[in-house]
Amino acid sequence: MLAQALLAEFEAQAPVTRKFLERLPDNKLTWQPHPRSMTAGQLAYHLALVPGGVVRGAQKSQITPPEFQFPQPATKQEVLDAFDQSIATVREVLPTFDDAAMDATWRIVAGDQEIAAMPRVAFLRNIMLNHWYQHRGQFCVYLRLLDVPVPSTWGPSADERSVLQSEPQPA
Repeated sequence: MLAQALLAEFEAQAPVTRKFLERLPDNKLTWQPHPRSMTAGQLAYHLALVPGGVVRGAQKSQITPPEFQFPQPATKQEVLDAFDQSIATVREVLPTFDDAAMDATWRIVAGDQEIAAMPRVAFLRNIMLNHWYQHRGQFCVYLRLLDVPVPSTWGPSADERSVLQSEPQPA
């Protein structure tokens, strides 16, 4: 039941994230807003990979701290293909967790030191979803700085109406 609830939220948000990724111009993959920032392509690729990578990590009871590497994709299609694979991975793996597995303690351990311990459901909520949303918000700023129309999410953007808003009625 817990996994199904997360999967339902994921399924609602995946198409929204895809709209963001689709808007990245191919000629702006190496653009970055600041020298210490990821490039637009690296951030898009990270957005594409997070869900599948996190759910794979959740299959284990503990992991070592991840090495954060942010590869530079060559094309937007490479990002979209990675996103499609990531979505497929979540759809395959997440439903395999029953409530006992979701409530089980999941850990990050470095040698003898426990860095983090939490129920698996908290890990999936915080990293697979909340972390994903945080980076989608970051990517929204990249699109704005590139003068690319920003998609609506839960509500409208300055560029696009929300699905919750009705079209203006003719006078």
